[in-house]
Amino acid sequence: MKTVAVTKIGSLRDPDEQARGRIGLVDLIEPALGPEDVRIRVAYSAICGSDPHLAEGFFGTEVPIGLGHELSGVVEALGEKAHRNGLRIGDRIAGNFLRFCGTCTPCRGGQQQFCEHIQEYNRPGMAETVTWHESQVYKLPDSVSLLKGCLLEPASVAVRIADKTNIKVGDRVAVCGGGPIGQLALQVLKMNGATSLTLIEPIAERREMALRHGADAVIDPVTEDQYQRAQEITDGRGYDVVVDASGSPRAVRGLLDIAAKGATVVYGAMYPHDFEMPLNLSDYLYLKELTLTGVFVSPYAFPRALQVLPHLELDEFTETVFDLEDAPAAFEAHVSGKHPKIVIRCNRIEDGGGAA
Repeated sequence: MKTVAVTKIGSLRDPDEQARGRIGLVDLIEPALGPEDVRIRVAYSAICGSDPHLAEGFFGTEVPIGLGHELSGVVEALGEKAHRNGLRIGDRIAGNFLRFCGTCTPCRGGQQQFCEHIQEYNRPGMAETVTWHESQVYKLPDSVSLLKGCLLEPASVAVRIADKTNIKVGDRVAVCGGGPIGQLALQVLKMNGATSLTLIEPIAERREMALRHGADAVIDPVTEDQYQRAQEITDGRGYDVVVDASGSPRAVRGLLDIAAKGATVVYGAMYPHDFEMPLNLSDYLYLKELTLTGVFVSPYAFPRALQVLPHLELDEFTETVFDLEDAPAAFEAHVSGKHPKIVIRCNRIEDGGGAA
């Protein structure tokens, strides 16, 4: 089974070619089809911003490390008991790359994101096929193409971010970071009634993209005074909701200053494991009563992400597509930062879905 994988640990951005991490195509054994499993012929798998972190050894250093968790495809085979949600062979699907055990204390207590067995199940989807448990698989609406369907997983992250903000209609909202998660979160927060909706992003093309997709304002944190601009946009009140989707240690500290009193600040990205952010408890938690929280994964968000997927503006995320055999070049394009999103075509599958 051809699979895109990390074949050498190291930063994909390292200027030293000898030290640089490497992405390649490897042959992995296809898992046996269990009684409750679904075998998927993968159509598209998108590169996530977290994938380069895997190349850096964030979750382990034993190679090869199979990649791919944002995917769509077609049901190729079903286990004998995999019929509880009505799946049929030939169905167009997307899904959740995580299988929650359902039996540990966190799962039974409504906190699947802390499943004690979450690391035991790793079946990468940037491959010819992937075999997942039926509970992970969602049938795509007829109006959503396979190409756009591979964005269900990042859409679920945007939904989870919105959940964690506890946004109320009319709240002033700022999003830091104009990558795919930041852009999708901006759209979902717009659906939730965000006002003064602002993207903070140094790259002009990403700021322009946000304005096309519903942002009321943008801030360039490099050439503008971020705090002063935020004061102007919010009439001096600050933002009721602030979301970081950048993962940048340079960006996160100043976000507390643009938050209004009583605001919620969501750190919705991956951060360097050794990064520690100074926090003045008196200023930010005592006097401003800020609520600070984060996002790990997206339990309970997929059904609602599936509902909003047809209503999201996704064209710009699916413009750049590489074939499976060209995965190394696809990752080079990804780390260049020149494209909103990179998608890998794992199989050429005739798609009966709509253009949305």
